[in-house]
Amino acid sequence: MADAETGLQAGEAVYNVRNFGAKGDGKAVDTPAINKAIETVAAAGGGTLVFPAGTYMCFTIRLKSDVDLWLSRGCTIQAADSPRRGEATGYQGGTYDAAESNDPWTPYQDYGHNHWRNSLFYAESQQNFGIFGPGVVFGKGLSHGLADVRGGYEPFVAEQAGVGNKTFALKNCHNVILRDLSVLKGGHFAVLATGVDNLTLDNLLIDTERDGFDIDCCRNVRVSNCTVNTPWDDAICPKSSYALGYPRPTENMTVANNYVTGYYELGSVIAGMWKKYAEDAPVPRNGRIKCGTESNGGFRNITITGNVIEGCKGIALESSDGAFLEDVAITGNTMRDIVDAPLFLRLNRRNRNPKETVRAGTLRRVLISNLVSYNSASSTASIFAGVASNLIEDVKLSNCYFGHSGLPKVMSVNWGETTQPMPDWRTIQVPEKQDAYPELLQFGPTPSNGFFIRHLRNLEMSHVEVAPTNPDPRPAFWLEDVHRADFLAVTAPQQGNFSLHNVTDFRVGWSRAAQDANRATANGEVI
Repeated sequence: MADAETGLQAGEAVYNVRNFGAKGDGKAVDTPAINKAIETVAAAGGGTLVFPAGTYMCFTIRLKSDVDLWLSRGCTIQAADSPRRGEATGYQGGTYDAAESNDPWTPYQDYGHNHWRNSLFYAESQQNFGIFGPGVVFGKGLSHGLADVRGGYEPFVAEQAGVGNKTFALKNCHNVILRDLSVLKGGHFAVLATGVDNLTLDNLLIDTERDGFDIDCCRNVRVSNCTVNTPWDDAICPKSSYALGYPRPTENMTVANNYVTGYYELGSVIAGMWKKYAEDAPVPRNGRIKCGTESNGGFRNITITGNVIEGCKGIALESSDGAFLEDVAITGNTMRDIVDAPLFLRLNRRNRNPKETVRAGTLRRVLISNLVSYNSASSTASIFAGVASNLIEDVKLSNCYFGHSGLPKVMSVNWGETTQPMPDWRTIQVPEKQDAYPELLQFGPTPSNGFFIRHLRNLEMSHVEVAPTNPDPRPAFWLEDVHRADFLAVTAPQQGNFSLHNVTDFRVGWSRAAQDANRATANGEVI
């Protein structure tokens, strides 16, 4: 029998949360009982706390070292309603833990990256724990930070006291595993991990209104076998903010064998219905895998492999705050119905960081191979763009197919939420936006249909095909301030595919896109 006072079962390391007073009836607030259970199991040396089938209404659950949670099939951990606008308390008079101050570091990243305690699950400086099982976490009562009712319910104000705005918030932890569970409507972040080492996210199903995984300043990370549907924000997003008060890189990370999408109606993925939003629905279909935009600490040793990316944005690498972004392998990924362009590499000077740390960033040693993209939008090409004083370096593409819809009549604006007529492509001037937020669609349409490449040194493309479904008179490649560029066995459906502007050491050979050519310098020439 369980001890009447502690709820612990003698001689066992597996405990039932019901023995600590949790009801799981969908009415009672179970947080006090759950937190008592976690603390008691931790004090006993650790173990696994089992949640039987039922709905557990909760505010902030505080995770502890050496205590695993097992969410049984039929179990739902539901985020109780936060305080409504202007009210002091939420469901049955409860609140989430208060958002802690992160001064003086708050100006250097968005609000959500400065706070962890105002979450459904929270851990700081804990180790050796995980959450497992086929149960569901339903973030109904969390703020998603959007201005309107996109999530299907009245949003709460994230900055208001007592409001929760994240599902899992982990800070300065190590040896953490989240596996097999599902998250529906996870608030601003389904998972925010900051300064977490040895982190595994495996076989998770995320169906949410904002970011799926924000992995910030973390080392030794594996994100694998997950399904992430995030129409309004990013799906899998490594970051390196200044939230810890110093620049810490995200490094040694593998993102493998995930399905990332942005065009299924919220709740339909977790329900198994897979219902797509209507074509005219005001949904940006964000999704995507993106390193950035928070980029103070840097990124190193990143592998993105075997992922399926559909009905959303593509893959983006962004260094905007003076950090390094280097040694990245993007291999064996498939894309379909990408809403802007398959690839975006950006090195610029937003420099949202303390003045004493302002420095030139890097984006270099990027290998992209065995990638297939079908039916992407085409008003904006894939963009690789540094700035004149700071060039991207050492980018290689091989064995890639880029199929897009051809010259459009309209182009996407406002992050893809609206459209306007496409201008005459011959008059397009792509802005530099040296200190702007690094977003592909902010550049507007491009005068090329495959790639727009500016301020880059050492580019190689081999066995790459650009294939418009409908006619597109724009050249496939626009190169501007590019130095040493080699194209081998490149295919495009017309001649005149290379528009060269301030280019040095250019070579193309054995290609259907153009006749063999070698230029020491070229400016204003089309090949």
